[in-house]
Amino acid sequence: MHRWIIPTLSEILASNDAKHDGYSSNSCVVSASSEESAVANKSAKAAQQWRVAIAALENLLRQTLLQDTVDTNCNSAPQGVVLASFAPAIANPQLMSKLRAWTFTKDSWQHQLLPADANRVAAQEMLQLAAESGVVFPLLPGDPLAQEQFCLVLTAQFSLVMVLAENGSVPVFLFSFEPEVVEQAWYALRARAALTTSESVVHLDKLVQQYYPIAPNYQTVMHFSRLLLRYMPEVPPEAVRDGGATRNYNSELNFSAPRSDVELLQAFAHEVRTPLTTIRTLTRLLLKRRDLATDAIKRLEIIDHECTEQIDRMELLFRAAELEKCTTKQPGTYLTAMSLTQVLQQSIPRWQKQASRRNLTLDVVLPQQQLPTVVSDPKMLDRVLTGLIENFTRSLPPGSHIQVQVIPAGDQLKLQLLPKSQLSDKDRQQSTVPPIRKSLGQLLTFQPETGTISLNMTATKQLFQAIGGKLIVRQRPDEGEVLTIFLPLDVKQTEYCS
Repeated sequence: MHRWIIPTLSEILASNDAKHDGYSSNSCVVSASSEESAVANKSAKAAQQWRVAIAALENLLRQTLLQDTVDTNCNSAPQGVVLASFAPAIANPQLMSKLRAWTFTKDSWQHQLLPADANRVAAQEMLQLAAESGVVFPLLPGDPLAQEQFCLVLTAQFSLVMVLAENGSVPVFLFSFEPEVVEQAWYALRARAALTTSESVVHLDKLVQQYYPIAPNYQTVMHFSRLLLRYMPEVPPEAVRDGGATRNYNSELNFSAPRSDVELLQAFAHEVRTPLTTIRTLTRLLLKRRDLATDAIKRLEIIDHECTEQIDRMELLFRAAELEKCTTKQPGTYLTAMSLTQVLQQSIPRWQKQASRRNLTLDVVLPQQQLPTVVSDPKMLDRVLTGLIENFTRSLPPGSHIQVQVIPAGDQLKLQLLPKSQLSDKDRQQSTVPPIRKSLGQLLTFQPETGTISLNMTATKQLFQAIGGKLIVRQRPDEGEVLTIFLPLDVKQTEYCS
């Protein structure tokens, strides 16, 4: 059988593990159960381990890259490099603003995006933009790496390579912090990039040289391991097999407990968010072109807008699931003094556009005096408010009017969403009837009339609580559902909830 010359990442990690007889302080192999079972079941278990590792990696990156700042600047110099398969493994926009990401894909998109011979200059410009922005490397047909899901991360604090692949017919998840292993993985990826997109390798080499694989602090490895245990579902003691006196770290984990709807929601949100991030990145890359027709620009801007809305929506679903899973401790949320006026100025036009899509009108009533500073999470507050207003507009009949009132209330600021009907008496009586909502698991509700799936009020209240606020829902006979949000005023202190 023909063997591919350049090794895959799973071959590199498995080979390193064999050299250490299964033991290494900085590397680990986690495989599905060795008991005879369906291949599909093994694949699901290995995929679950991959998702757990991605969640742990994002947590680790948040603590190492975002610990000294709240606001992110997309134009700032990158603080690391991410090479991943299929779609960006890390979809968190705050993290991605700090990293330069390249994706390896089976599809040679740059040859499909423009006619091969129609505009060679334009094609070269596209390749140049792709190289500078860090987007896509196509894999050659038949490359076995196309069957593996991987992520290689290089930062000033640590280097890590992870891969989900098949060892024979058994799905396995492998990872390593060892600089020699990460270096080998980098060379294997670089060789592939040089074969297909040699122009981009020059830009990539310069970045990698800044964050060349280094030996991590042992505390980093220990922290990552603790995060794996935190996110990993409960495992029955009898399912963990002892590797013997040598304490073999090739643990064989048998996850017999069924996956909860919370984990399914988290996985779904991640799987939807990552390809949308890729689409948005490619769209913004095209928008940099100077020779696009006006109609093309408008359509691309619509694509960008729709992708951004859905990415933010998936981010809320993912965060709600994360909060639900953390029963003993709230996940890290950075609360700081912030200007609500700035949030409103940026968000009100978007809220009004959301309302107009459903033939509704919306206005915001602000106090005459200047709004005081509040304490919250700047990024999440905008998303949570936007998601709440979107769900609120879906519950109202066409022709309704929404008034958002902002009122100081002691040591808090109150935002109230009031439906102001402009309908006839008969239609107004019908509009005050609460919409039918059916529960979907612990976090979601389904509205049969509109086919809408959204976070339920319990999950939404938890999101507001995580960002320092409070949500109260009341049903008024004459007005229908009224939502009130309380945000704490700034007392000249910032707070970090870890």
